Amino acid sequence: MLQYLVLVGAAVGLLAIFSYLKDTLRGKTKPNRITWLMWSLAPLIAAAAAFSDGVRWAASPVFMAGFCPLIIFFSSFINPNSYWKLEKFDYLCGFFSLLALIFWAITKNPVVAIIFSIASDGFASIPTIIKSWKHPETETGIVYIAGLFSALTSFAAVRVWVFPEYAFASYLVIVSSALIFAVYHKRLVKQYNEISG
Repeated sequence: MLQYLVLVGAAVGLLAIFSYLKDTLRGKTKPNRITWLMWSLAPLIAAAAAFSDGVRWAASPVFMAGFCPLIIFFSSFINPNSYWKLEKFDYLCGFFSLLALIFWAITKNPVVAIIFSIASDGFASIPTIIKSWKHPETETGIVYIAGLFSALTSFAAVRVWVFPEYAFASYLVIVSSALIFAVYHKRLVKQYNEISG
């Protein structure tokens, strides 16, 4: 029964992506294109591999995990106000993310593959964490709150507590928390200062 929480988490995540998409199209949110492109690649590659192996509906959540960031990536080109200037550091993170993704794709060891997939996602996340810290007004934080909720619900589906079962979900809890803190830290400090007088 607890496994159905995963579906609730996926639905919450999808609603949050629509909110992020709406803010991007309005020019309120300025996605880091390297982050969102790299966030889309690993799940889309995994879904394509699953589809080619005969998997159908079970691969749909993986496909959506890649398709939604890809929509955000493309939507950032529609409104010129959604543009976020990329710097050398962003491209460097993108390069290391792609390199880890290549290693993930070619490794035969499942544990090593998970480590490389986490590394790829982590390198992709760094530019947005930094951007969110410096310019939180360029982000829609609800998508990261939904990501945290979705990651937490995935623990309900864990049947055996071994590394492959919980590793990526644990990483997602950490990176989502970092993104949430980066987006909301200025508001939290302001509220704390107002309360403490």
